[in-house]
Amino acid sequence: MVEISTSLLSVEKDSVKVIYNLEVAHTDYYHIDVMDGKFVEANTSKKMLEFTNEVKQVSNIPIDVHLMVEDIDSYIEEYIPFAPDRITFHYEACKNREDVLKHIQKLKDNGIKTGISIKPSTDIEEIYEFLPLIHMVLVMTVEPGKGGQPLIEAKLDTIKKLRKHIKENDLEVDIEADGGINMGNIQKVYESGVDIAVVGTGILKTENYKETIKILKQKCN
Repeated sequence: MVEISTSLLSVEKDSVKVIYNLEVAHTDYYHIDVMDGKFVEANTSKKMLEFTNEVKQVSNIPIDVHLMVEDIDSYIEEYIPFAPDRITFHYEACKNREDVLKHIQKLKDNGIKTGISIKPSTDIEEIYEFLPLIHMVLVMTVEPGKGGQPLIEAKLDTIKKLRKHIKENDLEVDIEADGGINMGNIQKVYESGVDIAVVGTGILKTENYKETIKILKQKCN
């Protein structure tokens, strides 16, 4: 069964209430979309710090941090005190191979699971060498930086390719997909090989979070 990581990106008001209601609804993770206004156009840095602080105050559900930023190191430092379950950084924001390895080591040293994310235009094979060192690959199924975009279905083939590589090489790496996932397409996303699906507006724009998450998971049996 797929796990659901609920993105808080589209939350505009009553965030503590939303966070509490998501816990009651049994979301598996809170997905924190950190954007710096440089790597992507939007800037959510302040908002996401506030949400993360609120999560730590009212919930024990794990935090899933997705850094869409240029200065990866500084943002890792900013989120270490919150002890998130995992922090994912973008491969495209790294200067070179050594830079990728440096961020992986820093997260490992702080007991935080490591994820690497790729944009839709990046060839998945570029990150294969890092898979034995990390816990998760986040495949963007939309262009990062904006919520509410439709899923790019061609990226499901990327996920299938990655799942095949993981299986053939006996690796223990989760696959997370983020972007445009909802009730209408989550079964396809799951069947492509995803372990964790990030869902934002597909949950938050519904009246009953618990029922929505239940249906999302039922579609992935």
